Amino acid sequence: MKTAILGGGLTGVTLARLLRERGEDVVVLEAEPEYGGLCRSKTIDGFTFDTGGSHIIFSRDAGALAFMKEALGQNRTERHRNTKIFYKGKYVKYPFENGLADLPKDDLFLCINEFVKTLIKAEKGELSAPRNFREWIVHTFGEGIADCYMVPYNRKIWKFPPEEMSTHWVDGRIPRPPVEDVIKAAVGIETEGYTHQAVFSYPEVGGIEALVRAIAAPVEDIIRTDFAVRSVREEDGAFVISDGTEEVRAERCISTIPLQALLPCLEGVPETVAEACRALKYNSVACICLGLKGGIPPYSWVYVPQEEIGLFNRISFPSGYSDGNAPDGCGSVLAEITYRDGDEAALMDDEALIDHTVEGLMKMGVVASRDQVVSASVDRQKFAYVIYDLAYQENVRTVRDYCKTRGIDLVGRFAEFEYINMDACIRHVIDFVKEYP
Repeated sequence: MKTAILGGGLTGVTLARLLRERGEDVVVLEAEPEYGGLCRSKTIDGFTFDTGGSHIIFSRDAGALAFMKEALGQNRTERHRNTKIFYKGKYVKYPFENGLADLPKDDLFLCINEFVKTLIKAEKGELSAPRNFREWIVHTFGEGIADCYMVPYNRKIWKFPPEEMSTHWVDGRIPRPPVEDVIKAAVGIETEGYTHQAVFSYPEVGGIEALVRAIAAPVEDIIRTDFAVRSVREEDGAFVISDGTEEVRAERCISTIPLQALLPCLEGVPETVAEACRALKYNSVACICLGLKGGIPPYSWVYVPQEEIGLFNRISFPSGYSDGNAPDGCGSVLAEITYRDGDEAALMDDEALIDHTVEGLMKMGVVASRDQVVSASVDRQKFAYVIYDLAYQENVRTVRDYCKTRGIDLVGRFAEFEYINMDACIRHVIDFVKEYP
């Protein structure tokens, strides 16, 4: 019995490896010339960048983390996180609630006062269940932290109003801060948040793509690249998958490609299902990759909530992840801008995005002058972030249920249409394979 896996990103190659390890006949069909999806990397002018945005290897999931580390073997380095939030001209400790002492005094008072007031309301039972993401932020952190950082940053990354987003996805992804830590942070006692990423791993050479390559190494012979799926039809109890010129026949079909790419390949999709799929919202991302001569700040990555600094919501420093990511005497910056069709970033060409980003980095003191930039390029990924709008749960259920009736399994970030990181993609694969008959 043969299994066809649509898509050769991290999820697809991990599926192929685990299924083949148990003796399955598998083929992976990948549309691009190279497999890897959002976990691809490039080296240009001696600088290595991850083209789908900044990636690091960490997890609360011991099994998924061990799988990634074992796959990389000796091609792995470790770093201690040193992450900041650029706030009103200052580099504030991350997470924001652990860096309150770094704030201007008026903002510090606002944040701790509103946090305590909200805590009292919660203990008195005066807070109703949050109806949307913005209310969840306020109920969790108080109006101060919400207005100073959480709401502006989330508006910037999602390009979508938090008050029109659901809350079902935040528990576990955005931890509720311990009260003691918030109070300690306010008075200047050092605390750490998100401790599961305080130490992270990264490939020593090859960028994050080295992880996908390592996972795929035993199954590279069954990965078909340049095979863009155009149709999937059922015939005599099997799936016939075509790229328009060639057909692949398989008894089972697992899709890891975006739902928006899968459904047009199917015949007879009901209009209600097609409409639900069209209603699913997502952001694209532009990655502005800059190679710099000279040093860079000693940070892992920096969040940038202020609109006036630039369109980018996060910058990372790949040269700090591995010594092999930049030539000697140089550093690198990767800025990420989320966008959707028709907005400001979508309408800017690569040169304009680079100029815009360099200007913002000069405001932050990351780049001293334009002469410091010795390499610049842009990579765009259409599918980057799932947006959990208020209609998300109903729409995604409609599409998933339909795919189930067609006998097509969905695994991975945009196939399941879930905002999951690398470790969760691997966990979903591990769990899926355990249940796969």
